[in-house]
Amino acid sequence: MAQRSPARRLASALSAVNLFIGLTIAAAVPSAQAAWDSYTKGSMGPVVNWPLIPIHVVLLPDGRLMSYGTDAKGNQTGQFIYDVWDPKLGTGTNAHLVLPNTTGTDTFCSAQVIVPSSGAVLLTGGDKAVNGTRNYSVNDVNLFDYRSSALYQAAQPMRDARWYPTVVTLSSGQILVLGGRASPTELSVPTPELYTDGLGWRSLTGATSDDAYGARNWSYPRAWQAPNGKVFVMTIWGGTYYLDPTGNGGNGSIAATPLTVPTGDVYLPSVMYAPGKILALRQFNRALVVDINGAQPTSTTVTGVGQDRYHGSATVLADGKVYVNGGSIWSNVAFGVAYAGKIWDPATRQWTATDSAKKMRLYHSVSLLLPDATVLTAGGGAPGPATNLNAEIYTPPYLYKKDWTGTLATRPSITNAPTATTWKQSFKVDVSATGISRVTLVKTGSATHTVDFDQRFLPLDFSASGKTLTVTAPSAAEIAPPGYYMLFVFDSAGVPSVARILKLG
Repeated sequence: MAQRSPARRLASALSAVNLFIGLTIAAAVPSAQAAWDSYTKGSMGPVVNWPLIPIHVVLLPDGRLMSYGTDAKGNQTGQFIYDVWDPKLGTGTNAHLVLPNTTGTDTFCSAQVIVPSSGAVLLTGGDKAVNGTRNYSVNDVNLFDYRSSALYQAAQPMRDARWYPTVVTLSSGQILVLGGRASPTELSVPTPELYTDGLGWRSLTGATSDDAYGARNWSYPRAWQAPNGKVFVMTIWGGTYYLDPTGNGGNGSIAATPLTVPTGDVYLPSVMYAPGKILALRQFNRALVVDINGAQPTSTTVTGVGQDRYHGSATVLADGKVYVNGGSIWSNVAFGVAYAGKIWDPATRQWTATDSAKKMRLYHSVSLLLPDATVLTAGGGAPGPATNLNAEIYTPPYLYKKDWTGTLATRPSITNAPTATTWKQSFKVDVSATGISRVTLVKTGSATHTVDFDQRFLPLDFSASGKTLTVTAPSAAEIAPPGYYMLFVFDSAGVPSVARILKLG
């Protein structure tokens, strides 16, 4: 038998060493575990099928998730079906309840939010075809009852037809709708409307504005209930405003603030990550922290996420950090696609790279925090470079042991908690172990088109006596509007529990 050359013998020896190292690591870290650096990057789960493209998603008071937006083949129309997913049942077909939309409304590119008083999902506006041309608007209003999983028409429509509107829950418990357009010629709707459960709609004729949420800023305007009782609006062109729903004798008023911010885009996300503080991604890889706690709003420039992420999503995690995923440098084009996510830490104002997704998440994709503290990332398409009838679930770093094993940490649990509370009230929470380091509230999400309506995070004060916590609810409805929130507790290692959903107000 011919002898091997020294070079080939060395290569063979190195291969043997590499094989030994690989087998040693494989023995130490079972294949079922995540990567060794999951404690810093988290991990993205496998791609799982979804019954439709979930263009719209909303977390229900019972922990299930409603989604809608296309037919079962991923075609543009929300007129035929919607889906209710139960995360507790996994990600298989049996976890999804696909139901017919019998309302007659094409809910494609509408807006949705939970009504605080009833827990029903309010769906405003949508799409309509006129003489074969799509993307006309409707003034339809529908409601989804999570208890019966039924979708039905509301008693009263809006005054104006709206497509791509924003909905905001106010401190009063009323729902504000603003923006949107009425036809393919981009005829905007500059007058907001106010919904009161049981009474219906009325127009805020004193708050009409083309600049704030009309012709210059009609597509899902970015707006938040502010600590001063008004609604803060940040436009894509840079102007900022306060809308007062009670101004002008109840007809509403709108006033510009002194703050002007860099140019943004309708498909760059912004999120309230702390009371009165907003992280906003703007064009050319710019990012801002906008603070609306003072007499006038202010902004501070922070490090950008690394590239423009058109159609990306920003999601507040259970610990108050912000997870940004998806998007691309060119809007809805498979060029400069961001597969890896980034996590922004408010304490350091720095970004950390996360595990990468397998699918591009561009136009009509969504991201939403789930009660188990993971993040659903899903959808994209109709239209797009990919039709994504699928989802991936991201497990953040805080759920892993802080070592190289890639194994999930043991989690604390909430063994008893109230289902409802009100502002300033103290309430008891029983937990599985002592040493709880943190208690937080995150409003249940309702996302579409890079916007998560009402998303906000609040740290809560608490004291501990053994395994019983005495927790203090937020101080005011202007800080934490009425509705449903996820209550998390964290152990001494910073590992969160599965949330209990709590009604505030």
